[in-house]
Amino acid sequence: MEPNPQSLKSKMASLMEDEVFRSFAKYAAIITTKLLLMGPVTAYYRLTRKAFQNPEDAAAHSSKPEDLKQLVRTNDDVERARRCHQNDLENIVPFVLIGFLYSLTGPDPAWALLHFRVFVCSRFIHTVAYLRALPQPSRGLSWIVGLLTTMSMAHSVVHSVVFH
Repeated sequence: MEPNPQSLKSKMASLMEDEVFRSFAKYAAIITTKLLLMGPVTAYYRLTRKAFQNPEDAAAHSSKPEDLKQLVRTNDDVERARRCHQNDLENIVPFVLIGFLYSLTGPDPAWALLHFRVFVCSRFIHTVAYLRALPQPSRGLSWIVGLLTTMSMAHSVVHSVVFH
């Protein structure tokens, strides 16, 4: 039996009327956009620090073959941006997946909004702490707050599925 496209459309529309799901969609879009912007941030550092990973990238920024070896190198700022981006991938993707499931379990809207806001704020703080090389425990605390927020939602999803 083929799904009725009109029925699917009405189900999606009703989902978007749900307060928790709308909040999730908003915060997931914000944090995913932040994740996507980390690529251009890394590129900015590569260009301004003239530190390229590949010879062909370096060649695009120098016409002298002897300069290539100096341009294909690592740079602390570039590596810091790359590690920050990697950490975002390791944390934002699980948040989006768990947050989606969490929003479908019918959580209290105030608690759900708190989870979403705390996670997003913790990731922005983490990024600033990482890129600015702020002293620890700023980066570590912001990371653990985001992780515990995602784990709290995961616990709620598992509890809802197992004991419902």
